[in-house]
Amino acid sequence: MELLDPNRLAAAIGPLSWHEADGELVKVVRRHDFRAAMQFANEVAELAEAVGHHPDIEIRWDTVTLRLSTHSLGGITDADIALASRIDSIR
Repeated sequence: MELLDPNRLAAAIGPLSWHEADGELVKVVRRHDFRAAMQFANEVAELAEAVGHHPDIEIRWDTVTLRLSTHSLGGITDADIALASRIDSIR
């Protein structure tokens, strides 16, 4: 596994609802209340466990912020893109 170069990264995140910030993929999701935000975070956790790749998750009442990177390589890889794509399918 290797880090994505800027061109590949831009192409990969183009169709996703994520942006790049400081070497991480970032997505902010708002739900109508805390319970719904927790439900979303738990669905993300299930996906992450299934693939063995885990985002950093911050929950603030109705807002969930996800940050994805491959910590061992210090940046964004195909594994991050793949998980971001799966997370985007959660409604």
